[in-house]
Amino acid sequence: MLQQVLDNRYELQELIGGGGMADVYLARDNLLDRPVAVKILHQQFQSDTEFIDKFHREAQAAARLSHPNIVNIYDVGVEGTTHYIVMEYVSGKTLKERIRTEGHLPTAEALQVAENIASALAHAHSTGLVHCDIKPHNILMMKDGTAKVADFGIARAVTESTMTYSGNVVGSVHYFSPEQAKGTMITPKSDVYSLGVVLYEMLTGQLPFNGETPVSIAMQHLQQEPRSVRELDPSIPPVVEAIVFRAMSKDPELRPSSSELVTDIRQAEQMLAGGTMMSSHDPYATQVLPRVEEMPAHQVQAAGAPVRRLPSQEEEESRSLFKSKKFVFGLVLVLVMGFCVGAFMSFGKFWSTAEVTVPDVTGKPLALARQILEDGKLRVNVAEVYDTDVPIGQVVSQEPEGGAKVKEQRTVTIKVSRGGEALEMPDIKGLNRVDAEKKLKKMGLAIGTVYEKYSDEEVDTVIGQETRAGTKISKGTAVDITISKGKQTRKVSVPKVQGGALDAAESALASRKLHVSIEYKASSQAPGTVISQSPSAGTEVEEGSAVTLVIAEERKDETDIKHDSGQNKRENQSGTPGSSQEVPKPGEAGKSR
Repeated sequence: MLQQVLDNRYELQELIGGGGMADVYLARDNLLDRPVAVKILHQQFQSDTEFIDKFHREAQAAARLSHPNIVNIYDVGVEGTTHYIVMEYVSGKTLKERIRTEGHLPTAEALQVAENIASALAHAHSTGLVHCDIKPHNILMMKDGTAKVADFGIARAVTESTMTYSGNVVGSVHYFSPEQAKGTMITPKSDVYSLGVVLYEMLTGQLPFNGETPVSIAMQHLQQEPRSVRELDPSIPPVVEAIVFRAMSKDPELRPSSSELVTDIRQAEQMLAGGTMMSSHDPYATQVLPRVEEMPAHQVQAAGAPVRRLPSQEEEESRSLFKSKKFVFGLVLVLVMGFCVGAFMSFGKFWSTAEVTVPDVTGKPLALARQILEDGKLRVNVAEVYDTDVPIGQVVSQEPEGGAKVKEQRTVTIKVSRGGEALEMPDIKGLNRVDAEKKLKKMGLAIGTVYEKYSDEEVDTVIGQETRAGTKISKGTAVDITISKGKQTRKVSVPKVQGGALDAAESALASRKLHVSIEYKASSQAPGTVISQSPSAGTEVEEGSAVTLVIAEERKDETDIKHDSGQNKRENQSGTPGSSQEVPKPGEAGKSR
């Protein structure tokens, strides 16, 4: 467990967030008496000297940033092996939480938030700092609607370290740029692409690319165009769609810089505020709208670009005969070219005699494996497979295998793990542990760590499961469960009550949650006195146990004693019951005396 006060100054109060690299705590700066957010690096990164050095360099560079749309960094420190960053505490929601709540933002508000983010990025980029992980989760929303970008300082250090020793893809897969997906050079334009994705989500409430695995989503960033935002919501103005499209260009050279994006957004805001709808003849259109030939067909009309005149019916008929004659020849030509291209893709430059050795990339992340093969003058084909033993996104196998001699530009097929086959987690709460284990085993799952907890349920009943019922889970995954230990009991010491009064004894035992069982016995002690107790004083018993008390009986008065004595004497003299001697009736004993 982390110590509660760092450097005798920052008092950790509660965990308020976390991610793959660090956890964030709400803390109190005891020196300046103000709330702060403290980001503490995860343990696995605290033993890598190179990473720690880069982390501190970049964090200190981020601490020099001063911008109203950037969460301020106050301090960077280390205590023992704990490396941390102290940041401004922002109490509002994240942009992601707002999108989930509202579905999507009105166009004007989405542009305002995007302008805040772009302005923050422009300031950071001017200092040479790249964020690398722009996503709604890292955008904090103030109560007045202003957006603040968080997580500056850790992103660039993480990028360099992870690409150095593990090759992991950096950034959140739904938001990262094609160059991040490919594992190539990350530049400030990478942040612009991510902001384009964020703006897309703010406007539509949807992500541009989705898939079952991170690998499939990354491939879409590389190869596919997103649906038009106006196709999803026709009320979005063409000028806004053009801004999204330009920011999300596959080619970084076609994207605006962050400062140019600020200008684009502000001009669009002015146009919308003035009720102006941009046409293809506006001067601004030539700056913001991509050229028609650069845009997908479904976006040409949506973005306000001119539409060419369609041929007349007569012109179409005059061309139809010519087209039909060319059809057969064209089909044959396409088939031949397709064969040639296929041969080239499969066997490389078959006219070339140059050979290369295929690198072994099994076990490596997709981005790194692709880079290694392409650097080795080979082409890459990616296929996805289920594999419970290989982490998601890593190469399971390759064809040809590592070490094989092939011609340059030969295509190497790498099979990338999708993890275990996706299953739906069953509800096993309420089952006996043995039955739960059988149910999971039948589905291809297993019992992981078993925790025990006191409860009102019977012993060994499953009362908790780590993965919620209905959640998607990979086949072969081990599920942690919590089982009942039964009702919790406590041991208490029996107090000494022997020799005391019954009332006092009952009160003492009740205070220790013990029950009382009473037996009466004739005794020379005062009536109501505890003659004995069982268990004896000092014995350890469970709460709720019974303690038996033997209580002195109340003695009979003298008249009753004499009456009993006289009656017994007469019975003895008469010999047997039923003799002729008269026995006094009750109440007449005094008279007979």
